[in-house]
Amino acid sequence: MTEPNLQPRDRGSTAGNGAPEAPIVLTGADLTVEDVEAVARHGAHAVLDEHARIRVQEARDVIERLVADGAVVYGVTTGFGALADRTIAASDVERLQENLLMSHAAGVGDPMPRDVVRAMLLLRANTIALGHSGARPAVIDRLLDFLRLGIHPVVPAQGSVGASGDLAPLAHLALPLIGRGQVEVDGRILPAREALATAGLEPLTLGPKEGLALLNGTQLMSALGALLLADADRLVRSASTVAAMTVEAMLGTDVAFSAAYQLARPHPGQIAVAAELRGLLRGSGLQASHHASSHKVQDPYSLRCIPQVHGAVRDALDHLRRVLDIELNSATDNPLVFPGGGVADPSALATGGGLVISGGNFHGEPIALALDFAKLAIAELGSISERRTALLLDPHLNGGLPAFLAPASGLDSGLMILQYTAAALASENKVLVHPASADSIPTSANQEDHVSMGPIAGRHARTVLAHVEQILAIEALCAAQALDLRLATLPGIDAGTGVRAAHERVRAVARHVDGDREPGPDLAAATELVRSGALALLAGVSTDRRG
Repeated sequence: MTEPNLQPRDRGSTAGNGAPEAPIVLTGADLTVEDVEAVARHGAHAVLDEHARIRVQEARDVIERLVADGAVVYGVTTGFGALADRTIAASDVERLQENLLMSHAAGVGDPMPRDVVRAMLLLRANTIALGHSGARPAVIDRLLDFLRLGIHPVVPAQGSVGASGDLAPLAHLALPLIGRGQVEVDGRILPAREALATAGLEPLTLGPKEGLALLNGTQLMSALGALLLADADRLVRSASTVAAMTVEAMLGTDVAFSAAYQLARPHPGQIAVAAELRGLLRGSGLQASHHASSHKVQDPYSLRCIPQVHGAVRDALDHLRRVLDIELNSATDNPLVFPGGGVADPSALATGGGLVISGGNFHGEPIALALDFAKLAIAELGSISERRTALLLDPHLNGGLPAFLAPASGLDSGLMILQYTAAALASENKVLVHPASADSIPTSANQEDHVSMGPIAGRHARTVLAHVEQILAIEALCAAQALDLRLATLPGIDAGTGVRAAHERVRAVARHVDGDREPGPDLAAATELVRSGALALLAGVSTDRRG
């Protein structure tokens, strides 16, 4: 069997929209979260590595020999799940694969967003490229054709229990390859066969094992996880920037962020967040005044413990990254083909030049647990941010600023109700972070008697993240208002360089509140500012995402 090419590859220069100009070459072994986002959101192209193409064909040859020899192989010449004891006649093995896709396309709910579907197409192609799935290279080529041409299968969000992988969503993803199901093209929903004809493509006729190779795996969970992590990486940096604004507006001290103090408890995320805060506060006249007068001994936990809380979130996200680095480049369908043999296992089915092993690599437990951990961590960013917003608005706690930051408190309610919204979102997150992976309902007549519920964890994590983006946007609006008011009373003193830049970016999208007005446009603009990563950039950027 041809070994995976594990040599580092040149990603190419970066285009203006963030997508690599050179295509991403799929080897099955070294796809990254950044690659997934580039293809899913920025239109980067992906192609199959030529060494991988040879490897995929070698696995395909094993399957074809098994069928020719009349061997009994799960999912190739048998039924599926609890029907694994039903042997399929050689004349029906192709029909078996088509029936598999049609019968399993039982998803419900709203369609998955385009970026998730594109990520699923890429990940399905990459796992087959590893050379253990037994599908033809032509199947990978067609998945990549869909990405290149913008043909996006309509994939309902609900219906997967996360073992045997994401069956229903992946069935919907694969149906258009054979001219069935629906697709989205340029914002229009149309029958797959019509989209294929317009693109000059013929529907694929699936051979033995190919239907199973397309729908047995963790590609929905992994797609949700990869895009979540890309967003969360920006979110934790944005949280540092917004929190630094609040520290300055609240006349908080940076003493607790000192490097020596952090090294006494050297969790990597904690050290990184404290370093970002020190950078954002550098050059602050407010901090200099604290140091000169020693009037501030210690702050409330939501200020003083920013490195400890935000840092723990980063460490949790690092765990998700470690899991994804493996999962994105794993063979997760069943059975797996080992063309060169090399596996001394009495349960394996041997054929000329290869082995086929049935197991459980499709089980989503690793990614389900990591997603549950990540969503809990992300929710904590919102929880502590809401508390900082409450400090900013409370006249008993905000260091002499007007109640609810309203210049004419009483006549004006100021930003009072923004904290209500933040509290509502933080409370809803407390429900969503219940671990989906704690549940299991048996399926397939108890053959599949323990499942991961990973897709539910992934969908809930996306919702939690969206809520936290809005909670941080609310804090940013309140911190900017408080900075306006605070600095107006301290002529000649300014905030730190990074905080000043963040203040300017918020004010570029939402002007100072000098009297009550509808907050909806400001909320939307601030949320988009957080989501864009513009505030994250101020916390520092390097090839190491912790900067």
